Amino acid sequence: MTEIDPYLHFNAEAWSKLRATTPMTLDQADIERLQGVNENLSMDEIERTYLPLSRLLSLYVGAVQELSRTTNTFLGTPPDDVPYLIGLAGSVAVGKSTSARVLQTLLSRWPNSPRVDLITTDGFLYPNAVLKERGLMSRKGFPESYDQRALLECVSRLKSGEQNIEIPVYSHLTYDVLPDRRRLIEAPDVIIIEGLNVLQTGAATPAGPRVFVSDYFDFAIYIDADPAVVRTWYIERFLTLRKSAFADPRSYFSRYASLSDEEATETASGIWDAINGPNLVDNIAPTRERSDLILHKGLNHMVEEIRLRRL
Repeated sequence: MTEIDPYLHFNAEAWSKLRATTPMTLDQADIERLQGVNENLSMDEIERTYLPLSRLLSLYVGAVQELSRTTNTFLGTPPDDVPYLIGLAGSVAVGKSTSARVLQTLLSRWPNSPRVDLITTDGFLYPNAVLKERGLMSRKGFPESYDQRALLECVSRLKSGEQNIEIPVYSHLTYDVLPDRRRLIEAPDVIIIEGLNVLQTGAATPAGPRVFVSDYFDFAIYIDADPAVVRTWYIERFLTLRKSAFADPRSYFSRYASLSDEEATETASGIWDAINGPNLVDNIAPTRERSDLILHKGLNHMVEEIRLRRL
């Protein structure tokens, strides 16, 4: 029996034509503000990849809102203000954060000016003190290093229409959750939830069906690239950060600032091979086919292939 492919496949050129008349609302200053370390974000990449995606999401959000109105009419209930949730997953160093920021900016500039918020799951990591106590510091970023219960509760409250929810804040400078900081999520129309583990379901348990964060998503995106390519990007980013963020004496990684190129490459390679690589292969990549859209990047960081799940 021939296996049916659940996805429609597009190359970058075919996908770019689906932009139609979606206007460009970003300028070069936006591009420079949004791009991450060692990434080649360009106006051309926005036009080819993200404007068509913005158009697709606009249509999807409108369809979901119309369905909600229809349901409320049927039930005779007043309209509810429930945000549209977009999950965005992928490996360390694959460009998730940049994609999330680009989407947030584009969606917030739709003609009806919706309020678009971005939540990263870093804030739901257990504090370093807890990870050390549990012997999990070397597995930071693995599923067991997150407070899944707190993340699930947050997403459940958001999807129930609850407003003014406080979430934890993570510092990449101190590499830890900030104990005295919380961020307020104030009634957004669209929420992007970005993180390594947002599409993961965890191991099966005898207790029966479980609820997962991804169950609440209206649309899920996976940023994809060949693992060997992502490894290269991780090492390149490490070398760049050694001369920037790591140079700050307050940085958790300041001990790496004085490494030579050879030492830094060896260190980054070791971290990838021991932690980030196995996490990608064992936990993150297996969730790719749970997404509605897969953006596959080539060596130059540009999206080369797009897969859209058939409805």
